[in-house]
Amino acid sequence: MSKKIAVLITDEFEDSEFTSPAEAYRKAGHEVVTIEKKAGITVTGKQGKAKVKIDRDIDDVHAAEFDALLLPGGHSPDSLRGDDRFVDFTKNFVALGKPVFAICHGPQLLISANAVRGRKMTAVKPIVIDLKNAGADFYDKEVVVDNDRLVTSRTPEDLPAFNRESLRILEMV
Repeated sequence: MSKKIAVLITDEFEDSEFTSPAEAYRKAGHEVVTIEKKAGITVTGKQGKAKVKIDRDIDDVHAAEFDALLLPGGHSPDSLRGDDRFVDFTKNFVALGKPVFAICHGPQLLISANAVRGRKMTAVKPIVIDLKNAGADFYDKEVVVDNDRLVTSRTPEDLPAFNRESLRILEMV
């Protein structure tokens, strides 16, 4: 059954950390919906290779209308967490018990949403101390799955495992 996946994304996202999962989700028949401050704009990856047209405005979406949440890395999560609307969306998503897929710097939004304490997670090295300080149980592995509701990975090299586990969980919800 097709799932609807929200993606919180803005300029300076890590190109492949959006394009690879989005392609895998679409290939499996799922819908990928990009969300930023304003629908219709185009955001650019930090490598300059990927340009993504934004589908929905953060003010016009609710966590309840989606089945899963993708948080690509790069500088995007750090930029978005400065805006309470994105933090609240993430917090609501977690509160509803829906799956979250976060790679690289993606967990920064989960940290700001106070949603990592006691969770098994991994992330890119520069934010490991932030995860630990926020109470996460850190594991230095290519992919870490917590209670079949949270999938985290470190870097683009981990994308095959990240995509595999994300797709597995999408089949369960």
